Amino acid sequence: MRSHMSSKETVLITGASSGIGLELAKLFAADGSQLILAARSADKLQQLAEELNATHGTQSHVIPVDLAKPEGPGALMEQIDALGLAVDVLINNAGFGQYGHFANIPMQRQLEILDVNNRALVELTHRVLTGMLERRSGSILNLGSTASFQPGPNSAVYYATKAFVLSFSEGLWAETRKQGVCVSCLCPGPTRTGFGADSDMDQTPVFKYNSMRVEDVAKAGHRAVRKRKRLVIPGWVNWLLAFGTRLPHRRHMIWIMEQLQPPKKTS
Repeated sequence: MRSHMSSKETVLITGASSGIGLELAKLFAADGSQLILAARSADKLQQLAEELNATHGTQSHVIPVDLAKPEGPGALMEQIDALGLAVDVLINNAGFGQYGHFANIPMQRQLEILDVNNRALVELTHRVLTGMLERRSGSILNLGSTASFQPGPNSAVYYATKAFVLSFSEGLWAETRKQGVCVSCLCPGPTRTGFGADSDMDQTPVFKYNSMRVEDVAKAGHRAVRKRKRLVIPGWVNWLLAFGTRLPHRRHMIWIMEQLQPPKKTS
């Protein structure tokens, strides 16, 4: 059931402390939504909550959580249940990657990418979807990428996780679209956030010559939720890159991606 505390729309945003998640929080706050802000950094979340309250009068609940830990998604939902809140909009924004040869990246790092990008996303979606279907109302926005459309040598695990996100999202969209719930997938290309530096991808050609403002990507995601779109690829260059992968032979596509994302230089 909807929260007894408020009749306002409740929006849960993971990875809300920076980048696309932060900008999405601003947009939903401007709508008058009640927010649940989740990320690892409690200080950054609290600062954002205070800014949103000062600007929009928004009520924000801050829940620090590490979604790379197996217990993370469950702990997050337990705290939301304790607040008496029902999630009307779920934004699965948390995610990260790592640039480099698969064999050279520590296995624990690879598994954490899988845990955050896929496992946590699936668990949170499953936990909120039941209530949405009962209410015959709700929206889920999953963060895919133009990486969802082709393999990514030198970032193999990240690209594979984003292919999963797109396939999973479109499958759920088909299952739920006649039951009042819309599952959308936002597939941006390189975006000017901290992601590039954190993943060591910021110096690759694909980042250097084709990156969008984070505000524009967030607006596309917000629009996808409000217009109940199945798939949104912001930017015409990104759209061409995504659907252009259907034209060349798959082996040729892998070669193209190797040129756009060459092996990481070692000192």
